[in-house]
Amino acid sequence: VQLEESGGGLVQAGSSLRLSCVNIERSIYTFAMGWFRQAPGREREFVAAIRWNGGDTYYADSVKGRFTISRDNGENRVNLQMSSLKPEDTAVYFCVADSRDYARTWSTISSLGGFDLWGLGTQVTVSS
Repeated sequence: VQLEESGGGLVQAGSSLRLSCVNIERSIYTFAMGWFRQAPGREREFVAAIRWNGGDTYYADSVKGRFTISRDNGENRVNLQMSSLKPEDTAVYFCVADSRDYARTWSTISSLGGFDLWGLGTQVTVSS
């Protein structure tokens, strides 16, 4: 597994949680990293992403203003700070990375096909 996620857990609505993901395969450069999520019975959906060069960030409307994505170039790490969590944020969160420089625009960076590397996922559960 090239992408290692951490930080999931069970929290109450209104709380905050921070997810982190590190690319442990330093020989492979990643042009962008981000997060998708999948709730039970629902399709996997885009959450947020960040381009490594320039630091451009992208967010799904459902998390804009509540979630903040950031990167640590030196550690090949991406973080997702989640605030004001809602029960509908409950899902398995997957870290993703683009090693092909494909995820360049909103249409590609917000699509499943924009990323070729995927983590195993970490569970986030928000109780009401």
